[in-house]
Amino acid sequence: MKRIIDLTMTMRLGMRGVDWEQAKTVEKEGWNARTLHLYSHAGTHMDAQTHFAAGPGTIDVTPLERCMGPTWVIKLDGIADKTLITVAHLGDVAAKFQPGDSLLLCTGWSQHVGNPQHYRDNFPRISEELARWCVAHEVNVLGVEPPSVADVNNMEELTLIHQILLGANITIVEGLTNLDALTQEKVFFIAAPLKIEGGDGCPCRAFAIEGNPFEIGNAS
Repeated sequence: MKRIIDLTMTMRLGMRGVDWEQAKTVEKEGWNARTLHLYSHAGTHMDAQTHFAAGPGTIDVTPLERCMGPTWVIKLDGIADKTLITVAHLGDVAAKFQPGDSLLLCTGWSQHVGNPQHYRDNFPRISEELARWCVAHEVNVLGVEPPSVADVNNMEELTLIHQILLGANITIVEGLTNLDALTQEKVFFIAAPLKIEGGDGCPCRAFAIEGNPFEIGNAS
């Protein structure tokens, strides 16, 4: 049976990079509308190559096939703060992985989003070894729960890991949540960003489909 799981953070006032104001009201203009102010890497978001000068690619020219596909779910619950995630953490998926598959790393880190400093300063991140493995194995999408794939307080590491991944046209999706709701080892993952001209990244709606994503009928 098909099941759709939302993996997207709800954007709220007070979240880093998120603000809005009421632009229109039913009482005055006849309809409700807001003016949104969004940092391009707020909440659940996708990076484009230009985010770290890893190539010319911008979010509006990211091919749709690089935003979705069959995806292995790697359960890393209980992983320690600041852990460098290596190929060994992939377990037997490393041997089963096929070029063009994607990876979701389920660390449970989204539970810390209510503690912004801890959420940003102590998350497990991608090792150089794993980043280069992803390139060699032609990973399509790499999705993580923390706000970044690399230490945001270490510019050398931050730049290196992003440039390795983005330079190989690996789509990075950061700030995922609700990954603990996934029950299958392999799902169909989709992350849909806005088509912003010249965008270095964009908040996106991310979700996974368990079961055949092309079945006709309602999701459970």
